Amino acid sequence: MEGDCLSCIKYLMFVFNFFIFLGGSFLLGVGIWVLVDPTGFREIVAANPLLFTGVYIILAMGGMLFLLGFLGCCGAIRENKCLLLFFFLLILIIFLAELAAAILAFIFREHLTREYFTKELKKHYQGHNNSDVFTSTWNAIMTTFECCGVNSPEDFQDSLFGLVPEACCLRNSNLGDGGYINKDGCLSGSMTYRNNKGCYSAVVDYFETYIYLAGALAIVVLTIELFAMVFAMCLFRGIQ
Repeated sequence: MEGDCLSCIKYLMFVFNFFIFLGGSFLLGVGIWVLVDPTGFREIVAANPLLFTGVYIILAMGGMLFLLGFLGCCGAIRENKCLLLFFFLLILIIFLAELAAAILAFIFREHLTREYFTKELKKHYQGHNNSDVFTSTWNAIMTTFECCGVNSPEDFQDSLFGLVPEACCLRNSNLGDGGYINKDGCLSGSMTYRNNKGCYSAVVDYFETYIYLAGALAIVVLTIELFAMVFAMCLFRGIQ
């Protein structure tokens, strides 16, 4: 009976680690996609130190989970106590790091509000000065998502720049990156030739489905990691 239970735990651990392996592969894929994506995310990420750091954290975590899933599968099948203990300690560290990241994200959530981004845009945006990291990041966002300002083009009226920037102008996709429909009309204030939707809404709408998916995936990954640790310790104690 004890042997059957140990065998069951071994194969359950193999299954859980296989899912950890898949989760790590997913995180690696997301991180690599953001870095090589041709639609402008690479420029946005490279211009923002926080996002730049976040992408490499995702890559590191993905690589670690990928490796741990592989090692966990091998440790379960081979019933190697040393490998199982090493796996348990490493996945515990990752589990605690993910919890800490979630807590920090909750604590600093006020930095992701509409009001915060509006205040920062009005204070630091410099129009066409692409040598400025903050400005080039916003230009890339407005061009990529076809939006203007945080809430609307009116955000620029009492800003440091004071005018609706060129990045807000409507473009003709058939004419390439510089193909504005009516650049002069846009810069003169005509609503017809500019993007009037705020970038906060545009970005949230774009990522809304992915945010819920990422949140659900994070919960699933944490649950799988917890069960994997339990199975690893049970298997470790059961091996003679």
